[in-house]
Amino acid sequence: MLWRRFTIHLRREIAHRAGLTQRELPERARVSFAKVAEYQKRGAVHFHAVIRLDGPAGGETRPPHWASAELLGDAIRAAASRAVVPGPVLDGRTHTFTFGRQLDIRTIHGPDLDGGQALTDRAVAAYIAKYATKGAETATGTLDRRLRFVAELATLNLPPHAERLIRTAWALGARKDLEHLRLRAWAHMLGFRGHFSTKTRRYSTTLGALRNARTEWQRLQAAIARGDNPHPVDDADETTTLVLAHWTYAGTGLTPTEQWLSASLADTPNAHTPEGDSAR
Repeated sequence: MLWRRFTIHLRREIAHRAGLTQRELPERARVSFAKVAEYQKRGAVHFHAVIRLDGPAGGETRPPHWASAELLGDAIRAAASRAVVPGPVLDGRTHTFTFGRQLDIRTIHGPDLDGGQALTDRAVAAYIAKYATKGAETATGTLDRRLRFVAELATLNLPPHAERLIRTAWALGARKDLEHLRLRAWAHMLGFRGHFSTKTRRYSTTLGALRNARTEWQRLQAAIARGDNPHPVDDADETTTLVLAHWTYAGTGLTPTEQWLSASLADTPNAHTPEGDSAR
């Protein structure tokens, strides 16, 4: 929600600096971005984003003469300071969500992307991927799965700070006024339930095109494994779903705990439900 508010303010700020109305801006320029969420070791979430200002048709058209890196940087700075999401009222205190004080805006030049890399599509993708692969479990040493019970934390060797964040998210998730945030479902992610990566449609390729490319690659690999002669498929149908299932036998029976519980119930001579009551 905070990022969405930021993008709304960003377009307003760009239009204001260009002397345009918000209605006129899409006819002159288009804002494109790709962003990922990165966990810091202290548990805070940082957004890393590549933001472009292109012509009205995106990267296919040149930006207008006024669309400079300085104008975009100023607009980003102003939009980040104005992006505010109203929060809950807890114990008589009204909370709000805003960005923190750390704001690092850098203009991407050809040789200055990252360590002297040339500015290519692959280099920009590598920059984004570096942060996209850093989840809460790798950054803070926490969990890679959801919790069913908070008591599970007692059996895990977690850093004290991360465990406190998880317990706090779990405790806040029990409040009726915060249930819409689903904090218990996302306690293992330190309460953050946003998408790890988002992009505008015209930033580069579309997610549908990527999905078709993966489907076609899987089809070709399956054909090669069967010894068939694979033929590329043009204009793949986005509604087609390719399922490759590989089944392995895991085992049969109960766990030791389930065996003990089953045996203890079987040994109870008077195990029955009270008359007139229904078993649930």
